[in-house]
Amino acid sequence: MTKQRIFNIIQIGNKDDIPSRLFDIFIAIVISVNILVMVLETYSQLSSYFQLLDTIAFVTIIIFCIEYILRIWTADLLYPDLSKPKAILKFLISYDGIVDLFTILPFFFLSGFIAFRILRIIRIFHLFRINGQYDSFAVIFSVLREKRNQIVSSILIVLILMLASSIGIYYAEHDAQPDVFKNAFSGIWWSVSTLLTVGYGDIYPITVAGRIMAICTAFLGVGVVAIPTGIISAGFVEHYSRVKLLANFAKDEHIDLLTIKINDAHCWNGLKIGEIGTPENFLPAIVLRDGEAIIPVSDLQLKIGDTVVLAADSYFLHTY
Repeated sequence: MTKQRIFNIIQIGNKDDIPSRLFDIFIAIVISVNILVMVLETYSQLSSYFQLLDTIAFVTIIIFCIEYILRIWTADLLYPDLSKPKAILKFLISYDGIVDLFTILPFFFLSGFIAFRILRIIRIFHLFRINGQYDSFAVIFSVLREKRNQIVSSILIVLILMLASSIGIYYAEHDAQPDVFKNAFSGIWWSVSTLLTVGYGDIYPITVAGRIMAICTAFLGVGVVAIPTGIISAGFVEHYSRVKLLANFAKDEHIDLLTIKINDAHCWNGLKIGEIGTPENFLPAIVLRDGEAIIPVSDLQLKIGDTVVLAADSYFLHTY
């Protein structure tokens, strides 16, 4: 089996290749078994089966190690523009590379960090095509970028309110409870639990002034802490609706959109979105693939069967 073939098989989410799809399912099953073993080993009632569970865990880790080695070996195919050493380094420091490493090392060296194995479940997300190129996650990341100023402003408001309430509760309660509200940090702990409506009950005011401040802080916390959630939710709905609107317009061949079908002879086949050349005043708006609308991120690689929808600048100006 050639190196290129192995690379194609171990690539995540290549559902056009049956062996690759079967490999993804196999890895997903191995990940599920590994996590299940980790959970079962926390039950003392199953101590008689611990040796069997350890053996199963060892086998699954060996499979992860083989997969990790294969991904390092084929890194130059994943990053063809880089030399082999640079490609390997880029994979090692990539998100997937770090996750793979931190799910293997705890078994051999860092037993205290065995919970990092749960990160392997991200591979299952990839299997079901829940990743940065497709609708949900891409929209969330885009919304966080677009709304970052509003989110930062709302977080600053929360921090200011937290600091003000912590100092206020300290001066209101310190004389009455010197052992409880020893310093400003004690007030910060109380303000966080109150603002976030957790209310652990380990620290609470007993004076009239302190209780009045607690009431005000709790009411403000319900409203202020909800601001970032509202911003993100509204942005998510707005962005997701925009993507779906563009996709529907693409199907209807809206006058402001240019639809390009990729075939084996098209010059864009195999190129990334950031590498294609678009007509003047047109930008990639959406990519339709296998009935799904994909966000045209710069590193998304086009393939045969894709439909690229280019939107004119005037379209965005008139619509948004």
